[in-house]
Amino acid sequence: MNQRDAVIQVMQENGGYATLGHLYGNVLKIPGVEWKTKSPFASMRRIVQDPKYFFKIRPGLWALKGWEKKIPSEILAQGKVTARATEEFDHSYYQGLLVEIGNVKHFQTFVPNQDKNRKFLERPLASVVTVPSMYAFTFPKLVDRAETIDVTWFNPRNMPSAFFEVEHSTDIQNSLGKFVDLQDFYANFWIVAPKAREREYATKVGRTQFESVVKRVKFMSYDAVSEWHSKAHELAAVESRL
Repeated sequence: MNQRDAVIQVMQENGGYATLGHLYGNVLKIPGVEWKTKSPFASMRRIVQDPKYFFKIRPGLWALKGWEKKIPSEILAQGKVTARATEEFDHSYYQGLLVEIGNVKHFQTFVPNQDKNRKFLERPLASVVTVPSMYAFTFPKLVDRAETIDVTWFNPRNMPSAFFEVEHSTDIQNSLGKFVDLQDFYANFWIVAPKAREREYATKVGRTQFESVVKRVKFMSYDAVSEWHSKAHELAAVESRL
């Protein structure tokens, strides 16, 4: 079996599509494939960009040519899928990527209760996170506030390490207000959104009411989340082979 066939096999076993992170974690497990290179992950990235066999669905998500009818329409964002449904799917997709990054980096991960049945690809987010209920890490009022944030990473002491708000089209200012409320915790704050919203983010975070957190909040584009996801899995795959 050659390298491309190994990538195809992993995608077939996953329903005809896969994130780069999924490929990194599984392709090298296929027996009988020679990877005569110091960078098999770069080879995988090159392989999936061959339009004869693969096509790109979203940042970091690739699929097999000829499998379009077998892949759920909400993943492809084609057919009878509404713009609203696509937006909701994209939101949970990036939530899922952030959760998987946290899991790979050995954080505990949580999403709001109202999001747990939303799908990350074809799995409910509840099956991806590791924390079923928000830890009571402080006063109830602040716990309730934190519980609405899209993705939370907890450290081994059950204290928040990072908060992520995914802002596809909703008001970034609301998320910044949550971060102000949680500013007394030693945690990182991230606004995750399309690259096109970065200027809007910069304008809003610079307002006076967010002065206390302006130096702590960072913006991350969808493409950057995808790259982080693949790199985190690449590192994990390397470490597992040592």
